[in-house]
Amino acid sequence: MKLLVATRNHHKLREIREILHLPGVALVGADEVPGLPEVAEDAPTFEGNAIKKALVLAKASGCWTLADDSGLEVEALQGAPGVHSARYAGPAASTPANNAKLLQALDGVKDRRARFRCVLALCSPQGESWTVEGRCEGRILEAPQGAQGFGYDPLFVPDGHAQSFAELSAACKNQLSHRGQALQRAVTVWRERLVGC
Repeated sequence: MKLLVATRNHHKLREIREILHLPGVALVGADEVPGLPEVAEDAPTFEGNAIKKALVLAKASGCWTLADDSGLEVEALQGAPGVHSARYAGPAASTPANNAKLLQALDGVKDRRARFRCVLALCSPQGESWTVEGRCEGRILEAPQGAQGFGYDPLFVPDGHAQSFAELSAACKNQLSHRGQALQRAVTVWRERLVGC
């Protein structure tokens, strides 16, 4: 079975491929299927964006589709950047610009608690959808640490650890991360549905 992953982000696709192992299921990125539309992530929630992406691409491709929407929620910023995590510093924002804006917003703030959240949606070509969620609690550093990972990884230290996501090994991060948690739930909850397609 071919399972379309609704992302053109190669870092995200690699993480999903490292975690989601199901017999007979081949994961294909959106870049590998010609003619798929771009989907505006304009829903107010992670769940809404994940379902929208999965539904649009499932119908366009005729394939079962997996999509995620994920982001960083910072306590002192009332949950920001949240669903705007990828565009925090503007519509065409780069990772360094997003990280710089976050550090500026938290300048002098003592409460650095934050969490990464990920909602995964699975949609059939007929329009049925299901979701699972993963979370990782932690804190925001005062300066980036580490060169691995992507996005806010150099600024985020998961609870129980002294290193940022950008300093941890990929295997360790995948076990702890919001996406890793969601994908592990997906394997458990959706195994029969996916393998049986």
